[in-house]
Amino acid sequence: MPNLRLVFWVALFWGVLALGPTMMNVDGDLGRHLTIGEYIIATRSIPTTDLFSHTMTGQELTPHEWMAQISFALAYRWMGLNGVVLLTAIVIATAFTLVFQACIRASQSLIVGLFCALLAIGAASLHWLTRPHIFTFLFLVIWVRLLDQIRHGKWQVWVAMPFVMGMWANFHGAFVAGFAVWVLFLAGQIWERWIEGSLEIQGSSIWRMALGGLISFLATLINPVGFRLWSTSLGYVSNAYLVGHTAEYLSPDFHHPSTWPFLLMIGLALLTFGLLEKRLRAPEIFLVCGWLVMGLYSQRNIPLSAIIVAPVLAIAIQKLVDGLRPGLQVAEGLRLIDDRWLVIEKQFGGWLWAGVVVVLAGLALNQGIRLDFNRQGNTFDARVFPVAALDWVEENPQSGKIFNYFPWGGYLLYRAWPGITVFIDGQTDFYGETLSREYEQVLTLDEGWQEILARYDVQWVLMPTESALVRELRVTSGWKEVYRDNVAVILHRLP
Repeated sequence: MPNLRLVFWVALFWGVLALGPTMMNVDGDLGRHLTIGEYIIATRSIPTTDLFSHTMTGQELTPHEWMAQISFALAYRWMGLNGVVLLTAIVIATAFTLVFQACIRASQSLIVGLFCALLAIGAASLHWLTRPHIFTFLFLVIWVRLLDQIRHGKWQVWVAMPFVMGMWANFHGAFVAGFAVWVLFLAGQIWERWIEGSLEIQGSSIWRMALGGLISFLATLINPVGFRLWSTSLGYVSNAYLVGHTAEYLSPDFHHPSTWPFLLMIGLALLTFGLLEKRLRAPEIFLVCGWLVMGLYSQRNIPLSAIIVAPVLAIAIQKLVDGLRPGLQVAEGLRLIDDRWLVIEKQFGGWLWAGVVVVLAGLALNQGIRLDFNRQGNTFDARVFPVAALDWVEENPQSGKIFNYFPWGGYLLYRAWPGITVFIDGQTDFYGETLSREYEQVLTLDEGWQEILARYDVQWVLMPTESALVRELRVTSGWKEVYRDNVAVILHRLP
């Protein structure tokens, strides 16, 4: 018989599958990840210089997502875009089922654990996309669990930290978030021991946690480019222009409904922490305060913040409920139900059913059954990407270098590389501030935009139909419109 955690996993798995087309089409990076992953598999080499653009050809490229790109490419080889969505659903469902388990473990309550896990899902879902960062969700849950076990006396698990971090560093560049968690854990423990007057480092959990973190740092250097991985990750987040021009790095807009679950999480944390008669332990307070601040600073951090805050919030809520129990019959009744469910939960397992569910979903998708909410199917949306325009280009090849719309760069690589190399795509940490500013200069028709096109020897342009650049080039001598539909226009420079 399946236990509640398996039911939770299956429900979440199907829910993510139903979001497949949305996750694929909100963001334009999937095409680039598939292209690079296919290149790595085909050539058995990891690109460390640029092969995908004509503006940065030969420049140093940091492959900080290469294992995730291989994973996506293998899923694509197996089942096409359906395989990518299936892999995404497995990873997200597994990560947040582990969050559910952490909430139950922290609160010793199925009801409270379920509530906090669902709140974390609601908060994190605004950044569920078919992109490598989904692996960070999974690695972060595992990493926090290891640190928590060390804090509670299971010191031997510190040896697993370098292995987890070494994998994480090759799956996604947000591995640096793991070190932020590590620092907060250490700071909280040191503060707590110092207040208690028992600050003894040698041989303690603090020592083993510190040692595990330092060796984990060395493990991150086992990657195709060594220390350059760190300079790329930290260099990007320290660049005010690039961060300020990337929507997902901006602070959350709490007028948008997608951010309301995170806002509710903040409110509940403030309420429960304030009402508790006995404060939480220092490591939990440090973690929650640190990650709520990071979630408020950048909406990209909200899923990570939700993963970290949810189990601590579960502790606080359960402590608050336990304090009300003697005088509140409803609380006593809920606790009785909880205790019975926990007993039943230990008797059930049934995790084999998870494999059965994945196989059934895969078979259904292979048979052409559309499992998404709108029955659209897992395809690139022709209303979002220049699908018809690239169909035309396949029949009417365009010569020379291209200037392309930034969000379409990944799709261009997916459809046309190596025949076409892009001007720019979503990998702004690689293209940097200079090229990003030049792209913006052309896009907005700022002074000198024509010189930029000439300097990069741009021979044709692929842009949205209603863009200002299209309107300007149509009346500029030396350019001719050769293709138009409701989404995209292609203009070619006259010889």
